[in-house]
Amino acid sequence: MYDGVINVYKEKGFTSHDVVAKLRGILRQKKIGHTGTLDPDAEGVLPVCLGQGTKLCELLTDKEKTYRAVLLLGIETDTQDAGGAVLSSGEVTVGEEKVREAVMSFVGPYRQIPPMYSALKVNGQKLCDLARAGKTVERKARPVEILSIEIHSIQLPRVIMTVRCSKGTYIRTLCHDIGRQLGCGGCMEQLLRTNTGGFNLEESLKLEEIENLRDSGGLEEKIIPVDVVLGQYPAVKMKPEFDKLVHNGNPFSPACTSSEPFCGMVRVYDSREKFIGLYQFREEKKWFQPRKIFAGGQ
Repeated sequence: MYDGVINVYKEKGFTSHDVVAKLRGILRQKKIGHTGTLDPDAEGVLPVCLGQGTKLCELLTDKEKTYRAVLLLGIETDTQDAGGAVLSSGEVTVGEEKVREAVMSFVGPYRQIPPMYSALKVNGQKLCDLARAGKTVERKARPVEILSIEIHSIQLPRVIMTVRCSKGTYIRTLCHDIGRQLGCGGCMEQLLRTNTGGFNLEESLKLEEIENLRDSGGLEEKIIPVDVVLGQYPAVKMKPEFDKLVHNGNPFSPACTSSEPFCGMVRVYDSREKFIGLYQFREEKKWFQPRKIFAGGQ
């Protein structure tokens, strides 16, 4: 069984769940999970967690993301992207400078109303299921942050831009909101995710490439070990006499380690350098407490 994270290039037409299902067949293992949904029409980086790496899904979903998007002005759709049913259309009469101002005005924190065609749940029901049934429900605006926008070209009615944003941001909705602000409407025509949580487009692999690597024996080197994925956290190594504490998933004090004293989140290894898991320092107790355990006893 494979353990770790593989950087998958999700191709157009697949859902994120499709990718997971196909990987289960390619890798011949069931324990697989993705780290954040991409719409079927969107492409790009989709880190997929394997085996023990599935415990990382929640942590990786929280990371900032970068997208290259094409905004199409003059059209509004029910899904807020070009694949939806057109609700309104009209001529784009605003000039390039006004468009630039409107786009850049969204940089920073803003409150975004999630689209009806999304996997979010309201009262236990997915919004997309309600939308397909012809129902619209009230959604509360959620705080998101647009960290940066780089406009590559404005050739009206299209705007090509790169957006770096916080978790939970819908680029479809950003395009819709820009169109609304300009008074002409807008939707997302194309979307490519180029980075999420440090996983980038250049190193991503299509499903066919993964299958070929499996057959040639080169797949293992493309799977990133769990502790490498968590490399932003300092490493702490246990003294041999305290290995049993972490093998059993127990808290430990800084005195139990042979490493420099750290506070905050740390990667913990036993004295033989076996990766155990992620621990959080608790100031009130003066000890490290397990956050995610990836290895058990010996």
